[in-house]
Parts: sequence; C-alpha cells; structure tokens
Amino acid sequence: MNNSLVIIPTFNEKENIEDIIRAVFNLKAGFDILVVDDNSPDGTAAIVKKIQPEFETLHLLEREGKSGLGTAYIAGFHYALDKGYDYIFEMDADFSHNPKDLLQLRKTCENGEDLAIGSRYISGVNVVNWPMDRVLMSYCASLYVQFITGIPIKDTTAGFKCYTRNVLETIGPDNVHFVGYAFQIEMKFLAWKYGFKIKEVPIVFTDRTKGQSKMSRGIFKEAVIGVIQMKIKSLFKSYIPS
Repeated sequence: MNNSLVIIPTFNEKENIEDIIRAVFNLKAGFDILVVDDNSPDGTAAIVKKIQPEFETLHLLEREGKSGLGTAYIAGFHYALDKGYDYIFEMDADFSHNPKDLLQLRKTCENGEDLAIGSRYISGVNVVNWPMDRVLMSYCASLYVQFITGIPIKDTTAGFKCYTRNVLETIGPDNVHFVGYAFQIEMKFLAWKYGFKIKEVPIVFTDRTKGQSKMSRGIFKEAVIGVIQMKIKSLFKSYIPS
C-alpha cells in the first residue's frame, strides 16, 4: 500500500475507466486507486475487475445504485481513512483532469498545505472544449459562492483535489450534507472554516471526448440554494478542530 489514494467515482464510464486507471499507474509515483462504481449498467465495474489482477493497488467499491457524487466520495473517504492513507484525491474518470497533475497536487500538500485544489480559474480561465454557456455557468457559480460565503477560493466548484488525512478526519465525512454539485463547495467551505491551509494549483481542464456528461442544470440549482443554506447554518456553528 502507498500513502496516496486516488478516488474515482464512476457511472457508465466504460469508454474511459481502463485508460484512466492505466494513466495513473503509468506515473509510477506511488498512487493507489479506488474506483467507486454506482452499479453502472454499461459494465464499468466488470472492466475494473478484469484488470485488477494486473494492479495490486487497484481497489473497487461497488454500490447498489446511483446515489450521487457526494455520497460516492464520502464512501471513498471512509475507505481511505480506514486504510490509513495520508493523501486522498478526488479525480474524474473522463480525463477532464489530467492524471499528471496528481503529482503537483500531492507535492503541494507535502510542502505544507492541507488542501490542494486543481483550479481552472486561478490564472485566467483554463478550460478546453467546453461550450461558452457551460464556462459562464461554472465561472459565475464560483463568483456567486465567493460572494455569499466570503471564501477566498477562485474555483469553488472544482472537483480535482488532494486532501491531507487531517482535513477529512476533522471535517468527518458523515458531516457533509450535500450529495450533488454542492458537495464540492461544501467540502472547501468546511476546510476553510476549520482554518486549514488551502492552495489553488493551476490546471487545464479538458472536456471529455468519450462518454456522456452527468452534469445538469438541476445540479447547479441545488448548489445555488445549498450555498445559502450552508452559509446560514455556519453562523450558528463553532468550527474548532477536535
């Protein structure tokens, strides 16, 4: 076992899953992988099982149904903490996140940061192949979150991150309430409120070329309402690490 675990949630990612797994292991840099599959009807989990004999540190967690991105990551966080990993990563299966950037995210945490965020907006707008309305929606969502919460993060909805173990232990995976797009916002908000050191690392986000996106306007709507609820609740809570 290595000290770093990359959590990859999947639902119908048969076109990408084997390639992304091989890309991470080809880094030869000490990353384990946990695929959290939500009973993909396209056979994603079966592909993972087929190649598991090649990789001792490839793990699979199968869930009964599609229960949301947030709950998939929470299940992955529990796994990571139970197994004793020091660095825990969130990464998409569709190559929108470049596996090579795992190295700089981990290095950032090794150098003293508690949470490293692969940021699309810390040095301009670094997005490739997204339609303009999608770019505007994402960018404006981050501005909205900053305005409502005061959080000093440019890419508040980013899904490519490295947490140190201490962040997840302090937050407590079961204390995260949102399950969709707002989950990414809530995790950053809680890390910030607890006073952890957070650094945005510039990346280039490239839209998927295979498979179907799971994003929808309904997910953004959840985030809009959820951010207000989250801010109000935070006014009545003390964030003191135990």
